[in-house]
Amino acid sequence: MTLLYSEVEEELRAAVRGLLADRCPPAAVLKRIESEPYDLDLWKTLAGEIGVAGLLIPEEHGGAGASASEAAVVLEELGRAVTPVPFFTSAVMATYALLPSGDALLGELAEGRRTAALAVSFSASPYRPEHGSSVRLEGGRLTGSVAGVAGAEVADVLLVPVGGELYAVEGVQAEVVSSLDLTRPVATVRFDGVEARPLGACDVAEVLRFSAGLLASEQLGVAEWCLDTTLAYVKERHQFARPVGSFQAIKHRLADLWLDVVRARAAARGAAADGSAISVAVAQSWNASVAVHAAEEALQLHGGIGMTWEHPVHLYLKRAKATEIALGTPGDHRAALASLVDVPGPE
Repeated sequence: MTLLYSEVEEELRAAVRGLLADRCPPAAVLKRIESEPYDLDLWKTLAGEIGVAGLLIPEEHGGAGASASEAAVVLEELGRAVTPVPFFTSAVMATYALLPSGDALLGELAEGRRTAALAVSFSASPYRPEHGSSVRLEGGRLTGSVAGVAGAEVADVLLVPVGGELYAVEGVQAEVVSSLDLTRPVATVRFDGVEARPLGACDVAEVLRFSAGLLASEQLGVAEWCLDTTLAYVKERHQFARPVGSFQAIKHRLADLWLDVVRARAAARGAAADGSAISVAVAQSWNASVAVHAAEEALQLHGGIGMTWEHPVHLYLKRAKATEIALGTPGDHRAALASLVDVPGPE
């Protein structure tokens, strides 16, 4: 296993970063969140021209047959731009749940013609996969509800796990609810005897574990943007006739943050390359908190401008805080890690 980026991954990064720099600058994201957060035109370009929607889908189903490491690189760049597209919810979570079925829907997802969402609460975890769901199957029809589903309102198809099986549902309305992260809304989905198409077995805990491992790469991207942007700002901002970045206290804080981000990169790359329960728990135990810390440091070191709505740093802080409690909190993952490596708990 290597934590270094391959040439193919760097080319993929350059393509995604170049497109986002042109189509998704911070000002554009700020403008969208006040009306309709998701940029589906950008998503069509990412899916159609760069092929990100089908990265995890095998070639025989129309995808790229890439590994989780390539998907992780895309998530880093989407995190750096807090990009409002359904890549994580459709091309990662829903796609990974659908892969064992080999269903024809995979081809449509790979082409970006349709999007899907996994009807699982975004606050569920590999250790509590049923959290937030009350869905049950009765005579081939689904009843009940799922709270806090990310990507549901822009999904063409909902993939609903019930009793170890996966079902496809279309035409269900999702009710968007208030959430901290304005760039990734969540919704409550209700099923009132809706007809469901069976897709086969689904290990929800494994899907959430895989997704949590890749979420660490998005958190890395958030932290990297916060660090890079803050470094640039403190070099330009002058106080007492010198750059504020030249003050020792600022240097120490940013040096510590740089070390945190370097460790976060190693953890994210390890989770993407390995994908084991231990690697995922390590990555989420560390990266979720680092993203929040980096965003908090960015906001404070930008001074008064960092507190304004017009500066995008608040988008990064909100994304970091929202993902800190998504797919398991750092505390959940630390507790799981202690169990996995046989660290005794308190008596």
